[in-house]
Amino acid sequence: MAKKGQKQPEAVEEVQEQLSASAQWIERNANIITWVITGIIVVILGFILLNRYVFEPKSQEAGSENAKAVIYFDKGDFQTALNGYNADCIGFAQIADDYKHYKAGKLAALYAGICEYKLGEYEEAAEYLKRFDANDRNISPAAKMLLGDTYVEMEEYGKAAKAFEAAADSKNEIVAPMALKKAAFVYQELGKDKEAQKAFRQIKDKYPRSNEAQDIDKYIVQ
Repeated sequence: MAKKGQKQPEAVEEVQEQLSASAQWIERNANIITWVITGIIVVILGFILLNRYVFEPKSQEAGSENAKAVIYFDKGDFQTALNGYNADCIGFAQIADDYKHYKAGKLAALYAGICEYKLGEYEEAAEYLKRFDANDRNISPAAKMLLGDTYVEMEEYGKAAKAFEAAADSKNEIVAPMALKKAAFVYQELGKDKEAQKAFRQIKDKYPRSNEAQDIDKYIVQ
């Protein structure tokens, strides 16, 4: 107990010295610390103001423009939906460019890709579809599958197979088996029978309840 009692004053003295050194350092660097804290506050306030008065209004504006173009899209008027109609509707193409950093702008790129595909402009469709990026389990895989269809139309079968495989990787119960079957047919076109058989078997093993699995046995080589 005596030894322990002897060590305690030394420990207290050491802590006091450290606190004193810290206080001296803070005193010497008070101006720097003040500027750093002020800078952090300015950055945080700047971000809040930028988000409130720039990003949010722009995002709402992009969503409003998308809604106008969707009206024409739903009517099957893909040309107007894509390119707009005077000032009433600027169209998905311009929305995708003007608001490309916003979610609505990325969604507009997907719509623009679909419009271009419907209009038979496959190269343009592919460019727009590649710009669409989202983590949605339904829309994103469907977009990748449409990209694969676009490459098929351009007879770029290697790229088509990759797009279909990417869509299948989502494991979406509806899209994945469809994408796998498309990939299998593309592999057959490329003469890659091994890869085609692998895709057919994946449909049977992983998605036995899908529509694509109902007649899959006729494609599988035993």
